[in-house]
Amino acid sequence: MIDLRPIHIELPPWVDQLLADWPKVYGSDEAAMGLAIALARENVRRGSGGPFGALVLESVSRRVLAVGVNQVLASRCSLAHAELLAIGIAQQSLGGPDLGRLVPGGCTLVSSAEPCAMCLGAIPWAGINRLVCGARGQDVRAIGFDEGDKPKEWARALERRGIAVIRDCLRREAAAVIRDYPDAGGIIYGPRREKRG
Repeated sequence: MIDLRPIHIELPPWVDQLLADWPKVYGSDEAAMGLAIALARENVRRGSGGPFGALVLESVSRRVLAVGVNQVLASRCSLAHAELLAIGIAQQSLGGPDLGRLVPGGCTLVSSAEPCAMCLGAIPWAGINRLVCGARGQDVRAIGFDEGDKPKEWARALERRGIAVIRDCLRREAAAVIRDYPDAGGIIYGPRREKRG
């Protein structure tokens, strides 16, 4: 018999507590990235997931619509990346999959690290019109994570679709959270790398 239960992924309870101390509107990308990094850092500190945090903002008002933290191990689901959770929560709370149509002026995804191959594909599907990244893919790969097969010119590919890409926003701070993850007992997970002879 096939199990037909729906996928159920929740953010850790501490996320609401952390958000109580942060603004609901962000005047700059750096301020919004500060929240994404704080989410990632707290996820590592509490041992509740990987070193990644994200949020979705209304691009015009800069109001927070949703946040996400990596929950891959906690949920036992490879889809539970911070970016995908933030996007999914925003979509469900607004009642549709195309955030670009639901929010006048579109939505910005702020991520503590550049997107992996899976999250990269979700960005245009979700109707995101701006992407702000902290750490680079090489910062993530340096501790052993596999980002998947992304086009070398992935940022230009998004820009050709009309999605603005801002890189290296508080990169040093975001990369420090990633570097600290293994020392905090964090598990490196992801696709197995099969070597072919």
